[in-house]
Amino acid sequence: MENKRLKVACVQMVSGIDFQENLEVAARLIAQAKDRDAQLIVLPEFFALMGKNEKDKLAYIEPHGSGPFQDFLHEQTKKNKLWIVGGTHAIDSGVINKPFSRCYVYRPTGEVETWYDKIHLFDVAVDDNTKTYKESKYASPGASIKSFKIGAFHIGLAVCYDLRFPELFRQLTYSGCNTFVLPAAFTATTGKAHWEILLKARAIENQTYMLASAQAGNHQNGRKTWGHTCVVSPWGETLSEMSQGQGVIEYQLNLDELEKVRNEFPVLTHTRL
Repeated sequence: MENKRLKVACVQMVSGIDFQENLEVAARLIAQAKDRDAQLIVLPEFFALMGKNEKDKLAYIEPHGSGPFQDFLHEQTKKNKLWIVGGTHAIDSGVINKPFSRCYVYRPTGEVETWYDKIHLFDVAVDDNTKTYKESKYASPGASIKSFKIGAFHIGLAVCYDLRFPELFRQLTYSGCNTFVLPAAFTATTGKAHWEILLKARAIENQTYMLASAQAGNHQNGRKTWGHTCVVSPWGETLSEMSQGQGVIEYQLNLDELEKVRNEFPVLTHTRL
């Protein structure tokens, strides 16, 4: 019988412009999560680099299968013997200066289980000190949904701005997912307005757990991120949360609780469109 419980940890960071320093911070936080008996760790978007501008990441593009970023995740999973959802990093897409923003999933053996390339790119105007974000200028969008399994947990992958597109999460749910993970770096402005609402909406409408790991605070590049890393239940309850700063939250997921919600309120079997 597949295990219906999973101890998860979500890491929150305030990543800066120093790649190696960010990895060292991440390693310390992963060790903390390991000490709390986590089986799955989710790192935030851009955890290894929040450059001075979007173009800075181009100096750190890696080919799939090798590079300091991927080596780090390989070493950390193998050393700590746990699963890691590795935030995002610039991975060669075949298009010059437009890498994928890729989220890798590593097994406890240090091997890659799967990866997801962020589909929806953040091209918006925001009332903050950055004003205009144009992620697509130096990134290529992904084209397919991805998920993986740990015991009875079928876990769907999404990244940051994807959260605003409910059809992505519904496709993951129809593919069998009962849990979502979301590495993110929501701005302070958009996060204050919509972060909690969107996380709870995606969890409630799909009756899934939501694990959201965020960037949080004032960054060296001038950006301000919202934080509020959290775990949300299939009923839309906040089960664990950290507002600002660096750290780790944890929670033991229980599929019996999820199945109770789905059995008593079977909206997924009532859809007609």
